[in-house]
Amino acid sequence: MAEQLALVIGGTIGGLLLLLLIGASCCLWRRFCATLTYEELPGTPAMASAAASSGQQDRPCQPHARTQLSRPPDVPFVVPPSLQGRDWVPLHSGEWTHAPWDSCPASELLPYTPSGGLGDACMVGAINPELYKFPEDKSETDFPAGCLGRLWFSVEYEQEAERLLVGLIKARHLQAPSETCSPLVKLYLLPDERRFLQSKTKRKTSNPQFDEHFIFQVSSKTVTQRVLKFSVYHVDRQRKHQLLGQVLFPLKNETLAGDCRRVIWRDLEAESLEPPSEFGDLQFCLSYNDYLSRLTVVVLRAKGLRLQEDRGIVSVFVKVSLMNHNKFVKCKKTSAVLGSINPVYNETFSFKADATELDTASLSLTVVQNTEGDKSQQLGRVVVGPYMYTRGRELEHWDEMLSKPKELVKRWHALCRITEP
Repeated sequence: MAEQLALVIGGTIGGLLLLLLIGASCCLWRRFCATLTYEELPGTPAMASAAASSGQQDRPCQPHARTQLSRPPDVPFVVPPSLQGRDWVPLHSGEWTHAPWDSCPASELLPYTPSGGLGDACMVGAINPELYKFPEDKSETDFPAGCLGRLWFSVEYEQEAERLLVGLIKARHLQAPSETCSPLVKLYLLPDERRFLQSKTKRKTSNPQFDEHFIFQVSSKTVTQRVLKFSVYHVDRQRKHQLLGQVLFPLKNETLAGDCRRVIWRDLEAESLEPPSEFGDLQFCLSYNDYLSRLTVVVLRAKGLRLQEDRGIVSVFVKVSLMNHNKFVKCKKTSAVLGSINPVYNETFSFKADATELDTASLSLTVVQNTEGDKSQQLGRVVVGPYMYTRGRELEHWDEMLSKPKELVKRWHALCRITEP
């Protein structure tokens, strides 16, 4: 009897605990379901939102302004409470995307569209084509006044084979002495002017296309001391050659570095018909930038130098000195060119000079010859400056430089022998 009573009491207590457990589980399940309940978005006509956005396109966008936009009425979906408060923006018909809290992008990052609204501003993948345009090549259309023509060529040096590969590409805007032009080009590797290579003659064209290749065998030790010379001629009916112009291209280290082909163009220059002076001539450019207070000198070339070839290897360089009240201020030197009476440099130097100092400043350019044993000898000098120091062509060159600021003024000058004290 006692055992039956114990079983009844235990069963009752177990049933009560089971009911409590079921009730607690139901409460937890209701709370969990309450957190996942979805609420349907308030229905707002889509056309009204699009009209509102297009009507506000001309007004500045506020950083915290939010536009209440709606979903399309034919798409029945609901948004969780955690995502409520975010806007949905129409992009195209049938496509919708989510807009961030601040949906106003930076105006300078988007292309301007006169009829675009907020949806257009948020289009994914919008590209401004102006940012991807390459600069137009005007080398075949823009020619300076008095241009004799322009020549395109390529240069490559093979270190292992010690070969200089020169490609003659084309010429444009050649000025022929007659109505028709039949050009050809002769290539020299200075200082050797006796041997040359020659292109084919192009008949009746001022814009010839050559596309020819030439090879010069030259040592790697001396290649940077050589100068490529292109002489462009017109061949008349009697097969006489009339010089149209020439290009001188020094082979510098930076040009030949990397064993890669470099395409270059240069304007033709007229050959100087004046005989060299007694001690030779020097050609250089002067320019003054009054805004930067900078005096620029470009040493181009020399011709007809009287080298002292007593013994050993001869090299020639130019020393450029800035003077003030005949006192030394600063000096710079060009690279040395081996054994040529007509060396080509094409090197640029800049000096700091205030505009108030130009009345007392001057430039001295001295051509110096080096021989074995570190012996040097001055071959000649030219001084340009104001009336205080110079006369004639040197004074005219200085005055023309001052009258044409920021413009390179090029002239030839005769060298004068320096008298020993």
